[in-house]
Parts: sequence; C-alpha cells; structure tokens
Amino acid sequence: MPYTPITATLAYVLSPDRKRCLMVHRNARPGDHHLGKYNGLGGKLERDEDVLAGLRREIREEAGIECTQVQLRGTLSWPGFGKQGEDWLGFIFLVEAYSGQPFAANEEGDLEWVELSRLDSLPLWEGDRHFLPLVFDGDPRPFHGVMPYQQGKMVSWRYSR
Repeated sequence: MPYTPITATLAYVLSPDRKRCLMVHRNARPGDHHLGKYNGLGGKLERDEDVLAGLRREIREEAGIECTQVQLRGTLSWPGFGKQGEDWLGFIFLVEAYSGQPFAANEEGDLEWVELSRLDSLPLWEGDRHFLPLVFDGDPRPFHGVMPYQQGKMVSWRYSR
C-alpha cells in the first residue's frame, strides 16, 4: 500500500542569543487536536510549493517574521498521528535568524519564548520529547525518524542519521 501522508513543516525559531525558542501554546481553539500543548510553528504544504517556501509562508502567517537563516534538522514520519488517524510526514527545521518582530499570538494560541532548558517541562506531545533533543544538539547531520501513533498515543520511535 503506498504511503500518502499529509506533508508539513515544523520549525523551532531560535532567539538571537540562542537560549530560547518561539513556541505556540495551542490554547485558542476548542476542539483543536493539539489543545493545551506547546508546539513549534509550521503546517501543511500547499500543492504548488516546495518545502522551504512552505516553511517560510507558515512562519510568516503564524509569527509575522521572515526566516533569513534556516537549517533542515530532519524528517519525521508520524503514521496514524492525525485526528482521524491520518499519516503525517514532517520536515523539521531550526530557524537560526529572522527579521521582524514576532506576533504575541495567532489564531492557534499565544506565542511564547521558552528557555531551551525548560522545553521538556512543557505540556508537549509525548513524542516531541524524543526528537526535540535532536533538533538542538548541534550535530550537523539531519535525523530521519518514524514515530507511529495509535489512538493519540505514540507507539514507538526510531531514527537514523
């Protein structure tokens, strides 16, 4: 059976001092599959855009800033992750520089600068705790992971570099 996931971007915007990242606290829409959780910024690719263009558009829409230095940190397949069990494939980025002033909030929730050392204490998807260290570890090699979900719960996690 062919794998036909929803393709998306997920980015973590670093502060200029590289000690914090911009997260969205998904607290604005009742019924949101991510309600109450903190997440990076990003979203679904549009049919006619490449991954980098999609990332830049999503960051512009969600945070009001322009990405000026971006690093692909990895790819992640989430079979069964969607609200209705849809498969997702994400391109994970680190935004190392940007221009503009980030919004205070967007339609999904409040935007907050969070100390990197505090990320693990936030209400996150369980799986985020596994791949987030790879986003910020400084290893120049991208990671490529698979993290199946069933009924909203992570089943397993593996990756390679």
